[in-house]
Amino acid sequence: MKINFLKSVAILGITGLSVIGCQNDDNKDSNTVNAEIDFTSNSKVPPFVYAMSGFENLKISTLISSADVLPQSPTFVYGAQPDGAGLMKNPNGEGYIMITNHEIIQSVSRVYLDKTFKPVKGDYLVDAVGGMTRLCSATLATPEIHGFGPIFLTAGESGQESMVHGINPLGLSTDKSRMDRVLPALGKASMENAVPLPKEAYPGKTIILIGEDQSYATSHVSAGQLIMYMSNTVGDLSNGKLYALKRTDGNQVETTIKLNNSYPVSFVEIPNAKNLTGAEINTTVNAAGAIRFSRVEDVDYRKGSASNNREVYFTATGQATANAPVDGYTMWGRVYKLKMDATDPLKGTLELAVEGDSTPGTGIINPDNLCVTENYVYIQEDGDSYYADAKHDSYIWQYNIASKQNKPWLNMNHKRTDAAWNALYNQVGETKLGSWEFGAMNDISDLIGVPNTFTVNIHPHTWQLDAFKNADGSGTSTNKEGGQTVIIRNVEK
Repeated sequence: MKINFLKSVAILGITGLSVIGCQNDDNKDSNTVNAEIDFTSNSKVPPFVYAMSGFENLKISTLISSADVLPQSPTFVYGAQPDGAGLMKNPNGEGYIMITNHEIIQSVSRVYLDKTFKPVKGDYLVDAVGGMTRLCSATLATPEIHGFGPIFLTAGESGQESMVHGINPLGLSTDKSRMDRVLPALGKASMENAVPLPKEAYPGKTIILIGEDQSYATSHVSAGQLIMYMSNTVGDLSNGKLYALKRTDGNQVETTIKLNNSYPVSFVEIPNAKNLTGAEINTTVNAAGAIRFSRVEDVDYRKGSASNNREVYFTATGQATANAPVDGYTMWGRVYKLKMDATDPLKGTLELAVEGDSTPGTGIINPDNLCVTENYVYIQEDGDSYYADAKHDSYIWQYNIASKQNKPWLNMNHKRTDAAWNALYNQVGETKLGSWEFGAMNDISDLIGVPNTFTVNIHPHTWQLDAFKNADGSGTSTNKEGGQTVIIRNVEK
């Protein structure tokens, strides 16, 4: 059904499409250090999220949505399913640049923000032709943090022959259809993220941890892996070696890993990986005894000291067949903690930090993205994956590293009881809980000079308009979902 765009935006409680006369965020941040930053939102769409009980001090405003018109590029559309993202200062000194994956349209957008942190212009660095596969989570590597870059490492998810792309965030938008910006040395797999450790973690080395989002199938018997790329040269993305995580005792079964236990692990080499197909890598790691996880979707490291940086968290999102567990794998999902050896990155210990199978439908449901700070792990759910019997919508959970307490922190407003909304947008008949999902959550505090400030990406799958189609200009996608990025302040770190 064709929807009138102006009428549809008005249903959101907004009038017009001008960037002037915007929705206000009533609460100014009293802790602001950078006086230029203004969190009054110019977006036409209120935030699709709200704080859970106990976290009412969070201040939430919309940064950008697919319905917003940017003054310097009025035809630009912020695409569907914003997922992995990175933020950097604009080298010309005029504000900031935000790079974002748009999963379903296989593209990467670039949004320019002014000194007050208002989006003013946008374009696409990668379209569906250059992206080739779904682009999920991602990491912006920078010289300040990682010792090399800037380079946007975005991993392809669709199938075991997918690869990691290395995208110049300052590159030409005319290159958006280029297909040669992949990094063969980082392997081939259904990958979700490629996360370089900070330069202090292992000085002189480049270490990148990669999550493989693969479930069990007869054609992929190794299931998902935690993969590591390592080079003894900083910034070398071509000549290093590839490894997969295994237990020292050789046990490959994920569900034999239990809470309150620590398991010695090591990374086993995948010889000649850059010249292997994904299927060959799959066979090799399984024969080497690598742990068979249920969909490793995201990876992040603990912030703070070099010792903290060697503490790595990753998800196993979970899988099911006919809404039932698959033997040997988590169904509702898990979060793992890997403590890497201080001197040898190929050694460490593995612990289970959070698991959902003991609380089916009420605890964590399909954890996907992660954001790790010094004291917390923020766990973002992907509850649209499998389950009709989920008991809550997709949350972000706050896991306290010291106390091991896990609390619901953020929820989504699906507008299920809003008749006008459902008449216009709910064309797919969305009713079940957990059908929207979160994308990346990023700490932007230091970059913008405002403490405890983060961005969070939202996939409101049933917000659909014809005006949102073909956002990247490739003409290859019929998807017409919208997307949103919000700013959240007063986040505990």
